[in-house]
Amino acid sequence: MLSDIWPSDDEIRRTVEAAIGPEMFIRRYSDVLSEPRWDSIPSEASELFPWDEDSTYVRLPSFFQGIEPEPSPVEPIEDARVLVKVGDSVTTDHISPAGAFPSSGPAGKYLMSKGVEPRDFNSFGSRRGNHEVMIRGTFANIRMRNQTAPGTEGGLTTHFPTNEVVSIHEASERYQSESTQLVVLAGSQYGSGSSRDWAAKGTFLLGVRAVIAKSYERIHRSNLVGMGVLPLAFSDGADAESLGLDGTELYSIPASGDLDPFSEIIVTAKKGDGTVVSFPVIVRLETPVEVEYYRNGGILQTVLRNLAKD
Repeated sequence: MLSDIWPSDDEIRRTVEAAIGPEMFIRRYSDVLSEPRWDSIPSEASELFPWDEDSTYVRLPSFFQGIEPEPSPVEPIEDARVLVKVGDSVTTDHISPAGAFPSSGPAGKYLMSKGVEPRDFNSFGSRRGNHEVMIRGTFANIRMRNQTAPGTEGGLTTHFPTNEVVSIHEASERYQSESTQLVVLAGSQYGSGSSRDWAAKGTFLLGVRAVIAKSYERIHRSNLVGMGVLPLAFSDGADAESLGLDGTELYSIPASGDLDPFSEIIVTAKKGDGTVVSFPVIVRLETPVEVEYYRNGGILQTVLRNLAKD
């Protein structure tokens, strides 16, 4: 029987004391920090990380570009265009860059312009330190169905001033060069699934200022706030379809520094024929701390400003 050969606790203790001594750990770990492969990596003494402009894996992110010691006043969103319009249960897998990507897509074209061969693309996960790659993969899932580009799948949208169907990243660049603000329209359970920080980071870097959804997954809503993107929820059981919104409208949102958690504001959507649809939305900033994050432009900016003050 197993009980016939199973050692007692006392036998185990005596064996460990006889077989294991401190010299074993000294011999194994005395030179643990001496690793020739690690030591051979070129480095330079610097108080700040020496970012390599030629790196296609790790680049200086743009989250703090133009940051001032004090946040600018929160301004209303005026005449914003819809970059993405989706239905119910769009997950972070649809939004966030993930997996391999083709050479024909925005991320692949970017890497090829940097001299990277398709066989060396690797995956979005391995290049998450390069925001230029990740932003090009946001909303680019092959099963993504953007209703502003009907009949298509993948990361496509309509650039409404020209009525061209282009990649979401290209449309974002065009809109930002035209100083046009952007919003996302969504259905219920927007951002459901596993938490992916790049679902919010990519949304922010694409120039999206606000998301108007029927309802949110809890963590993605919080991540949007953390990136300075305003989450709004249709009220009174309404949604884009019931209001007759197809994503071609110009949206104005009276955001200001006086926003309170769960307050109600009125959004206006101006159609191409001049018709205006006004509807109430709930501000899904849920705590005073989240209001502070939004006023600062995100949690990173809030922390940085607090550190600077200290």
